[in-house]
Amino acid sequence: MASPPAAPSYVTTFDAEVGRPVEAAPGLVRLTAPNASAYTFTGTNSFLVGHERLALVDPGPMAPAHETALLAAIAGRPVDAIILSHTHRDHSAAAAALGARLAAPLWFGGRHRLSRPLRPFEINPIKRSCDWHLVPDRTLRDGETILAGDHELRVHATPGHCANHLAFGLVGTDILLSGDHVMGWNSTLVSVPDGSMADYLASLDKLIALPYRRYFPAHGGPIADGPAHAAALGAHRRLRNDQVIAAVGAGAKTPRAVVDAIYPQQSTKVRLAAAMTIAAHIEYLETRGALCVWRGWLGTRLALP
Repeated sequence: MASPPAAPSYVTTFDAEVGRPVEAAPGLVRLTAPNASAYTFTGTNSFLVGHERLALVDPGPMAPAHETALLAAIAGRPVDAIILSHTHRDHSAAAAALGARLAAPLWFGGRHRLSRPLRPFEINPIKRSCDWHLVPDRTLRDGETILAGDHELRVHATPGHCANHLAFGLVGTDILLSGDHVMGWNSTLVSVPDGSMADYLASLDKLIALPYRRYFPAHGGPIADGPAHAAALGAHRRLRNDQVIAAVGAGAKTPRAVVDAIYPQQSTKVRLAAAMTIAAHIEYLETRGALCVWRGWLGTRLALP
């Protein structure tokens, strides 16, 4: 009988060398933006793919210092496309301006969209973090191979963190640019209805089956064994599903009571993020018949079937 995946081992000591181009691998240079926060860790990683001709993946936030650093690293070489893993603004806010400056088209997985429609009176808690009006010059499709700069990338649709999330495999290597779907410093925020826990878990399983070993995420450092880490993240989320069911079985009748049961001593900032992801777990369990959920004017009530 196979052993269950180990718990995720997070690395929180990454030296991002913000503003400096770092050769992550041959033909792959990382520059980290100066937008460190509780949600972005040391900042958003932008990647230059190629040698003589380039593609820029995830240009990041509107930050003059980061734009200057990117232009210096590009050093006048042609940029054939600006490619986005997804349209959260810490990845995409600089895309339009840099695209115009570099005469580079924008390629990504379609306009920002919710994973499901809003319910009556529902609010998307991360609405302001989404780049709703950005339109791609080319919509990338799952499974297609694109020539990005002078290197080929294979496009892998990985919804979950948000609906239009993509990961990119460097053809002929064991490298995957995993965006926000798999990160080494923390588990990924899944906030409904922007994201979907069902999609997130399915996308983890999809990546594990692909022939990439080294993952380079959009926040934090590289992951040496990406599939093993992705499996651990999936096991962690499935354990959280079990904890939600156990909390409701022990008397937690609201999402807030579930958060209190699972995160009794964490800081307010951690609990706010946890509440968003717990809502995604509750929705996931509801759709599978493992929880009964009633939504009304007085809030959300939970019970076991």
